[in-house]
Amino acid sequence: MDEDGPRSLCGPCEDEDGPPSLSGLCVECVCRNLQALCSVRSDGSLQLSSCPAFPQELSDLLIHTMVQQGVLDDRTLGVFRGTECLHLKRVSIRSCRLSADAFRKALCSHRLKELDASRLRGDITVSDILQGLSSNQQCRQSLQRLTLTGLDLLSSSSDPSLSFSSLRALRSLGVAWTQLDDSGLEDICSLPMLDSLDISGTAVTDLTPLLNLKTHLYSLTAHGLHPLDMSTASLLSILSNLEQLRHLDISNDRLDTDSEIPAVVLQLLERPQILPALESLDVSGWSGVSDAVLKPFLEARRGMRFLGLLATGAGASDFLSGEGNLKVAGEFNLTQLCEALRRYREREVLLQRALLHLHNLTNQLDIGSQPDVLKLVCAGMQTHSGSVGVQLVSTACVFNLTNLELAVSMPLRLLGNVVQQLITTMKNFPNHEQIQKNCLLALCSDHILQTVPFNRYEAAKQVMTCLSLYEDQTLQRMSVAVVSLLVSKLSVEEIGHLGAEEFIIKQLLSIVQQRASVGAVDSTLKFALSALWNLTDETPKACRIFLQNQGLELYTELLENNMAEVEDLREWLMEEDLLKYILALLHSPVVEVGVSYFAGGVLANLTSSRRPEWRLDAELRNTILNKLHSSVISWTPPDHEMVSYRSFQPFYPLLDCSQPSGVQLWALWGIQLVVRQSVSDYSTLLENEGGLHKLRDLISDPSIHTDVHSLALNILCLVETQQNCS
Repeated sequence: MDEDGPRSLCGPCEDEDGPPSLSGLCVECVCRNLQALCSVRSDGSLQLSSCPAFPQELSDLLIHTMVQQGVLDDRTLGVFRGTECLHLKRVSIRSCRLSADAFRKALCSHRLKELDASRLRGDITVSDILQGLSSNQQCRQSLQRLTLTGLDLLSSSSDPSLSFSSLRALRSLGVAWTQLDDSGLEDICSLPMLDSLDISGTAVTDLTPLLNLKTHLYSLTAHGLHPLDMSTASLLSILSNLEQLRHLDISNDRLDTDSEIPAVVLQLLERPQILPALESLDVSGWSGVSDAVLKPFLEARRGMRFLGLLATGAGASDFLSGEGNLKVAGEFNLTQLCEALRRYREREVLLQRALLHLHNLTNQLDIGSQPDVLKLVCAGMQTHSGSVGVQLVSTACVFNLTNLELAVSMPLRLLGNVVQQLITTMKNFPNHEQIQKNCLLALCSDHILQTVPFNRYEAAKQVMTCLSLYEDQTLQRMSVAVVSLLVSKLSVEEIGHLGAEEFIIKQLLSIVQQRASVGAVDSTLKFALSALWNLTDETPKACRIFLQNQGLELYTELLENNMAEVEDLREWLMEEDLLKYILALLHSPVVEVGVSYFAGGVLANLTSSRRPEWRLDAELRNTILNKLHSSVISWTPPDHEMVSYRSFQPFYPLLDCSQPSGVQLWALWGIQLVVRQSVSDYSTLLENEGGLHKLRDLISDPSIHTDVHSLALNILCLVETQQNCS
C-alpha cells in the first residue's frame, strides 16, 4: 500500500554473503530453547522464568524470529504478557494461528507503533483486534501503522460496533480483502492523521468518504473493488480532489476474465490536469495501455517515480525501461520483472504472471548469476506456499537461476533458504509430478548438496517420499542421485533414523532390482547401491530391514552377473562408497562364500590393470587387493554347484603376469571351482580356448606369488589327470 510496495514491519536485514548477526544467533537460540527457559502458567501459556529487560529492538526481533521459525502460537505468545522484560514496538504476526484471547493478553499491553496481523488463522477477527488495541490508552496514542489484510470483520461473539476511530494516531491502515463496507470506510475516513489506506478487495461501493482525507491522504491502494457502483465522472471527481495523493494503485488481478481497460483508467492517463503531483501509479493487469498514451502522461508529471505496467501490453519503449529514476513493474526486461516480483509478492495472479515471464527470459537469455532475482523468487514461493501455479513456475525459475555454475557464486545462506523452500514445496505438493521434477532438477547440484547449509535429513526423507510415489525413470534417476549424496553427509544418528524407515530401504532395493533385472548398469543403480551402503553402515535396524526384504539375495544376484567384466560399465562402478560396501561383503564372516566370491569378481575387475584406470584413492586400491588376496586363499569351496560358465574368456586377462596377485588368485579360484565340479567339460573348454597355455605361462613366470603358482598348478594337475584318464 505504500508507494514503495509491501514493507516488512520488523526483522533484521543481514548481508547474505556475511555471517549472521550475533543478536540474531542469540535470539534463535532462545527460540530453540523456549521450553527450558520458561515455566507454564495455569492456562498452559509460557512465561520466561528469569529474564533481564530486553532492548526494544531485541524484543521485536524475538517475536519476528518466532514467527519465522513457525513457533509462535497461543502458548508461546504468552512470553510477551506484561512489559517488565519485553517491550514490543514493531510486530508482525502475519499468518500465525492465534486466538483473540491470546492476542489480547500478550500484545495489547505494549506501546505498539506498528502491527501487521494479516491473514491470521484461528478465531480472531478485525473487531477483536480493534477492541484489544483500543483497551490500552498508550497503544491508542502510539499505533501508527495497522495491517489487517484478509481477516473476517466480525465473529458471532464479536461486538458489532466495529470502530477504527479510537486509534487516533493511525497514519497507515490496510484492510484489504476484508468485508469492509461503506459505513466502515466512513468510520476510517474520520481518522485525523491517516495518510495511507488500502481498501482493495473490500465490499465498498462508494468512495465519497475519501474526500474527508483530501488534505492529507498520500497513498491509496484500491484494486479489486468489484462492487464499486460509481460513474466514471464521479470517480474522477473524487480522485481529482485528493490534492495530496502521490500513490494510486487501481490495478487488476482478473487477467483472464476482466482485463479490458476501464474508462476511469484511460481518462486518468489521458488528462494531465488530474493528479498532476502523482508520483506512483499502478495500472497492471489492464490490457490496452500503450506506450503512446503513457508518454504525454509522464511528460505532464515529471515527478513520477513508479509505474505498474505488468500484463498491460505497455513498457517496451526505452523511456519505460525502469533503469533510471522511473521504476517500472513490467515484463519487457529483467529490471521490470524484478520490480514486479518485489511489488506483487502478495498478489498471487500478478506474481505468477511475472514469474512466467522471468522463466521465459531465463530460458532465452544468459543473464548470469542473479542472487537478488533468486531472493525475490524465493520470497514469492514463501508467501504463496499453497499456490500450485506459483510453485510450478517458481521452481522452474529456481532451476534456471541456479543451473550449472550459477549456484557457485550465490551466497550460501540464500541458497540454503531456497533449498528449504524447495523441500517445503515438495512436501506441500506430493502428487504434482512436474513440481517434484522441478525441485529435483534444482537440487541435482554437487555444490548445493555438498556445500549449502540446509536440513539434509529432512531433504533426504522428502526425496525418498517422492521416489516412492512415482515410477517415471527421469524422476527416479534424479531422486536416487540426490538421496545418495545427501545420505553421505548425514550424521550417524540421522542415518540411523533414516535407515529405520522401512519404506526407504524397500524403495532403494526395488530400484536395484528393477535396474538389475534389465541389465542396466547406470547412474541410477550406482547411486541406489551407494545410498544403501551408507544407510546400512553400522545401523542394525536398517540391516535387519535390508535382510528381511531379501536384500542379501538381491545383492548376490547382482554380483553373480559381475557387471565389472564389461569394460564400458566399469566406470559406473568406480565409486568409493560402493566399493567399500562390496569389500565388506568380500571378507564378512556372516555371508556365504558365494556372495564373497561374486563380490571378489567385481573388485578383481576394477582393481586389475585393465581399463579404465584406477581414479580413486591409491590406498583404497591397495587395501582391496590385500584383502582380495587374503580372502581368496581362505575360501572353502561349497559342496553344491555355485556357478557355471560358458566361457573363461573374461578370466584370461586377469591371469596376465602383470596383474596383482589378488586379481590372479580370484580368477584361478573361480576356474578351479567349476573344474572340480565337472572336470571333463571344463578341461575341454580350457584347451579349446587356449586357457591351458595361459596357465602354463603363469606357472613359468618366476615373479608370480607362491599362492598364485600353487593354485594354477593345482588346476593344471586336475586337467592333465582328466586327460590322462581319457
